[in-house]
Amino acid sequence: MEFETYQTIRSLHIIFMVSWFAGLFYIVRLYIYHTEAQKKPEMERAILSTQFIEMEKKLWWIITTPAMILTVIFGTWMLIEKPGFLKEPWMHIKLAFVVLLLVYHFVCQKILFDVKKGIFNWKSNGLRIWNEVATLALVAIVFLVEMQGSLNWIKGTVGFFAVAIGLMIGIKIYKKTKK
Repeated sequence: MEFETYQTIRSLHIIFMVSWFAGLFYIVRLYIYHTEAQKKPEMERAILSTQFIEMEKKLWWIITTPAMILTVIFGTWMLIEKPGFLKEPWMHIKLAFVVLLLVYHFVCQKILFDVKKGIFNWKSNGLRIWNEVATLALVAIVFLVEMQGSLNWIKGTVGFFAVAIGLMIGIKIYKKTKK
């Protein structure tokens, strides 16, 4: 029964983690569209901004933030069930990425508050790059958990930066093809 309890907690952790990432990915995409809508004629901009504010609010408070809270709750519960993980170096690194992801989450929340007030401190290209930070965190966390101690850290680090460089190149190509 203990194994089934842990597997249930782990499954819920993964489900809410997927929901959290989906929310983080989509909220920044909405910020990009919202920012780009500011270049539209006044009437169109007003209509789009009203719609984006409503979409951003619902996504953030109904999906993304509750999913973040539940991810942290179930992750903490897993560590209570298996405290030995806290002695593992890979878990320390994973938890560092989770802390960075929480910072990312609250930076996104700050952007939410700003765009609701009509303050657009980020350009759409900056937001596209910002969106890839969550992708990099996802890649790092999944590989750390799945490979745990067996991953060659040199290859892992090189791979991590290769993904980052690939994403940056992809953004540059997208930017050129959009023009």
